[in-house]
Amino acid sequence: MGITTKSLLTSTAATLFLAAPALAETITVTEATEAAITDALAAAAASESASTVVLAFDGDVEIADTLAYDGRSALALIGSGQTISTANNVTLLAATEGADLHVVGLTLAGPGGWTVENRGDLDGAAAKGIFVDLRDDQTGTATLVAEDVTVRGVAGYGIHISDCTLADDCGGGQTGDGDGSDAGIALTLRNVTINDVGNGTFDGDGLRADERGPGGITALITGSTVSMAGADGIELDEGGAGDVVATIIDTRLVENGAYCTPALFADAIPDPDEAEFEEGAMAEADIPGPVTGTPDNTCIERAVDLYDDGSVEAYEFGLDLDDGIDFDEGGAGSIHAVFLRSTISRNLDEGVDFDEAGNGGIDVQFIDTVAEDNTDDGYKNSEEDAGSVTGLMLRSSATGNGGKGAVFEEEGDGDLAVIAEASSTANNDDSDGTGIEAVQEDGGMGALTLIDSDIADGTDLDGVDLK
Repeated sequence: MGITTKSLLTSTAATLFLAAPALAETITVTEATEAAITDALAAAAASESASTVVLAFDGDVEIADTLAYDGRSALALIGSGQTISTANNVTLLAATEGADLHVVGLTLAGPGGWTVENRGDLDGAAAKGIFVDLRDDQTGTATLVAEDVTVRGVAGYGIHISDCTLADDCGGGQTGDGDGSDAGIALTLRNVTINDVGNGTFDGDGLRADERGPGGITALITGSTVSMAGADGIELDEGGAGDVVATIIDTRLVENGAYCTPALFADAIPDPDEAEFEEGAMAEADIPGPVTGTPDNTCIERAVDLYDDGSVEAYEFGLDLDDGIDFDEGGAGSIHAVFLRSTISRNLDEGVDFDEAGNGGIDVQFIDTVAEDNTDDGYKNSEEDAGSVTGLMLRSSATGNGGKGAVFEEEGDGDLAVIAEASSTANNDDSDGTGIEAVQEDGGMGALTLIDSDIADGTDLDGVDLK
């Protein structure tokens, strides 16, 4: 069978899987075969206690089907540098009953070669690298830990944890659909590389968490790289009352968001791509309709605003590109994020894109962090309702971004307080004088404080005092 079991953890496995009780079961896989790993996962699922599966063989394994764990007790899967690969469009590792999952020392590799012209979602779902699907009745906190792990070459999400009844149809952003359990989500990535994932489906992020119940999302990401994901490098979507709390340390988010390859769609966007009209002058039937006939029509966004009489006020078409890192919080919770010694570079939309709607606020700190050469804003932080925005840029920079260097905006009654200390911006927004934009639109107070900073391309302030 290629597996052995014992009741006591080895010291190494115990150290790696800190959540496991002292008498958890250890299952050792000695054969480098799909069948042996599948048998070990089945044995772990049959156990009532947490289990550690140790891959104690040399060599790599090619699989034809998903390595599925359908137990509810915590599972650790411990490798020592092996690669588990597939030539098929199948998810490599899935915890289908919401179990806590800890993966160490493995590369999970799909076949690669996915593009918008070679999609993985036409005959079923686009495959993922690691997938944890929470149960509808789950409570507490579902944890996913990945250490010394590489995920590459899958058509869909690199890593996905979902607390959403609609699974992959949950949708992104603050308006995403679906309900969720009472559980929250906790993510830890240490020394993880996610590369060339999500290029075979629309909205295929490198790391994605969907939280649609009352729980929140916490994330610790350190020493990791997410690059060349088709959509956002990292997307955390929290649609209920919980917070998004994230700490990003020594991490790179580079060249993400290009599934909707601009060169393939440029000729499909109507010319002009936007227009405004006087009331009564233009009927909706007379403006360009939704785009068809492209490799993926969802890549082209169409927005139409109507007057009260039904005539067109404005329309706009645009290509849906994605960000380095994207947090959306749509309920009463807040976004709290700290970036330390990280780089957000050459992403096809914003570098950082944080949006909060509801009564919560945004509290962000960028320390020794670089946002450069992103197609749109370097750091964008937008709060739509009554919450406040607090921001710190300390020894950080924003250079060469196609949009603003940094944006902090509060559209409701909350306050805005931003400090830039020993930081710099230059050559952003096509050198249009917008290194930092700070906006407070309603009844709150607004202040931008500059300390020993070089904002070479200037500030754009609305309702905000410069100190």
